[in-house]
Amino acid sequence: MKPRAAPGLQLSLQQPDGRLRALLPRHVVARWVRAALDGPAQIAVRIVGEEEGRRLNLEFRGRDYATNVLTFDYAREPLVVADLVLCAPVLEREARESGVALVAHCAHLVVHGVLHARGFDHERAAQARVMEARESILLRTLGFEDPYAR
Repeated sequence: MKPRAAPGLQLSLQQPDGRLRALLPRHVVARWVRAALDGPAQIAVRIVGEEEGRRLNLEFRGRDYATNVLTFDYAREPLVVADLVLCAPVLEREARESGVALVAHCAHLVVHGVLHARGFDHERAAQARVMEARESILLRTLGFEDPYAR
């Protein structure tokens, strides 16, 4: 049996302040994004500060705080087109508070965001179980611990 080829990916990685640049080089983020895809994609991953994260969450979700990841999905067929916005200070705080390596937490939220772009959700318990199970498998495949096993 022929191994499955990696999905085609056009990735834009934006790190305006460079805060996580050493931790999140493009090839590493691309590997995480590809792991969560099942077909071709055009994805932008933007790492932002607290102010931009809060503004975007308020403007697009009506919630006046910075959240860990926002997914803006524009298309799923014939390819996934999405923007993922990760808020560095929130990721750093969550990783520290949960005792998880920052790189592992970043990988989790990138995978989580890509799954949202593909149509996965966690609004209902059954949806959450499916999405979390998929995240767990993908993160173990990438060499990280299951984020839900803690």
